[in-house]
Amino acid sequence: MLILFDQGTPVGIRHSLPQHTVKTAREMGWSALSNGELLRAAEEAGFDVLLTTDINLPYQRDLKGRKLAVVVLSKNRWKVIRLMLPQIAAAIASAKAETCTVVEIPDS
Repeated sequence: MLILFDQGTPVGIRHSLPQHTVKTAREMGWSALSNGELLRAAEEAGFDVLLTTDINLPYQRDLKGRKLAVVVLSKNRWKVIRLMLPQIAAAIASAKAETCTVVEIPDS
């Protein structure tokens, strides 16, 4: 799977996804794109999943007809995210185009 990490997504997650190809918005030169532009650019580049910490994205953008899936992390702090790496990897592995999955990250 080809996965795009949005701004704010901890890059350390990349190491728990060795079977996937991971790129960041920064690596792609897309740091300044709005959510709609980012989704369009990601689709055009062939990404399968957008991993983001923007919990508002599913409410701002309709994913119907999209060629990619969105996985949202409810928090962006590495300290708590690292404890949820298996759940994040599972959410990514089961992600389907046109859908949004929220991975709830507990505070501790």
